[in-house]
Amino acid sequence: MKMKMQTLAIACAALLGLGFSVATPALAQGHAHAATTQAAPAAPNLHKAMRALWHGHVVTTRDYALAVFANDSAAAKKAEDAVVANAKDISGAVAGFYGQPAGDALLKLLAGHWGAVKALTDSAHAGNKAGEEKALNDAVANAGEISKFLAGANPNWKEADLNSGLVAHFGHHKSQVDLMAEKAPQDKQDAEWKAMQAHMDAIADVLSDGIAKQFPDKAN
Repeated sequence: MKMKMQTLAIACAALLGLGFSVATPALAQGHAHAATTQAAPAAPNLHKAMRALWHGHVVTTRDYALAVFANDSAAAKKAEDAVVANAKDISGAVAGFYGQPAGDALLKLLAGHWGAVKALTDSAHAGNKAGEEKALNDAVANAGEISKFLAGANPNWKEADLNSGLVAHFGHHKSQVDLMAEKAPQDKQDAEWKAMQAHMDAIADVLSDGIAKQFPDKAN
């Protein structure tokens, strides 16, 4: 438990103060990697689709957080349904390359990620520090599970690199809800949102690059 918390604490510290230095360059330096892949990406249609899918993840989870902190239960339920629908879309895209069993397995893992994000958001809103800590530990464990699963499916994806990127991604979730809980100035919240999107694009690009290399005749 302590090690998991230290891992995420390092990620959050890097996100907030030192830049995206906790992961490999492709996953950590969202802005730089995004610029590179925009120049001449392999399988441009795949890159575009993957970015849209993963962007949907950060949009819908942010919508949930905004609704929770606005005490709008109806909007929160709508956003929660959208998060689940987006996860199904992502797993469906993976199933298109790796088969339905792989898509189903990823959906289960994404459900674990969403469960941690939801618990973190709800706990931060309620001022429940123990709940936040449990959510953080669950998120780090889930990042490891997703990384292992993906690395096992595609030799172009390295487990340690994916894990660093996913932990840093959850660091964005934490930073975002922390800023909402603190009622931080809007410019600070906007800056975090911009950074979160850039990092999500970087992760999507890394996944697209790996699929394009593994399935050169199928990805376009």
